[in-house]
Amino acid sequence: MNKLKVAVIGCGAISRLRHIPEYAANPNVEIVAFCDPNIERAKQYAETYKGRAYSDYETMLKQEHPDAVSVCTPNSLHARTAIAVAEAGAHVLVEKPIASTEAEALAMIDAARAKGVYLMVAQNQRMMPEHVRAKELVDSGRLGKVLTFRTSFGYSGPENWSVEGNGTWFYSKDKAIMGVTADLGVHKADLIRWLLNDEVSEVASFVGTIHKGGTDLDDNAICILRMKGGAMGSLAASWTYYGEADNSTVLYCENGVMKVGTHPEDQIILEMRDGTVERYRADDIATNAGQQSSGIIDAFIDSILTQTPPPIPGEEGLRSLKVVLAAFESQTSGKIVRMT
Repeated sequence: MNKLKVAVIGCGAISRLRHIPEYAANPNVEIVAFCDPNIERAKQYAETYKGRAYSDYETMLKQEHPDAVSVCTPNSLHARTAIAVAEAGAHVLVEKPIASTEAEALAMIDAARAKGVYLMVAQNQRMMPEHVRAKELVDSGRLGKVLTFRTSFGYSGPENWSVEGNGTWFYSKDKAIMGVTADLGVHKADLIRWLLNDEVSEVASFVGTIHKGGTDLDDNAICILRMKGGAMGSLAASWTYYGEADNSTVLYCENGVMKVGTHPEDQIILEMRDGTVERYRADDIATNAGQQSSGIIDAFIDSILTQTPPPIPGEEGLRSLKVVLAAFESQTSGKIVRMT
């Protein structure tokens, strides 16, 4: 079987730590091109993993004709880049958030559909082993209905993650468009929708810049969500968790409590109403300091090879983006936003 020809557009931290090494580890993939406006970054990966370096993705698409492409650019470029990739006839894996606006996301979905290619969004929280196990437990019905929840994702800020350090594009409004709410909040919006098999119906939020200097992009968000099924809960996203990073979720259910990511060794703890406690161990939750395979790349490649729609299609990315956009709308209006 011929290997899929894959290209990576955007050679920053997420490509370096996840997309590129995970493609390289997949036996069905040949990485043919790396593209970044900073050509030296692209050349570095081309030398390490073979393939060719480009500074312009349109030239790359015309010359390489890849089968699939990862779009790992700043948020403002997601839509135009993904649409160009789809129109070139390649399958698209785009980093989260899918886009900066609902209109952009819809245009991406339409472009992929028109060309008969797949569009997948890298919402990797769904693929983490402890979250997969947690969903299995929720879906089993043992816990009964989820009544309330709290979910949080925070660390010390993108300057400690980005290859650009303090000059990271994450703090540039022109490039990032949105701050931590789109960076980390969208992950937890996606996770809670998926875990509960439910959609958000109402959002109330406080979103703002509390501590990060040199930017007017949001560095903290606290949101209250009501789900269509009736569950209510909180979602927190922060770039100012200066101690230990947090990526935890707690579900308070009819028959007990599920704690995910709250213990250093037991990734899932069930505290049942009958007094029994169950502990489950899976791979540690991936962090910036402790990288693990995201599962996203393998799922994307498997989708292409089996001609099966991807597990996190563009439509799912749009639904999670709309929660983020509602959070900003609530902050601006000072009102509860009802989702449509």
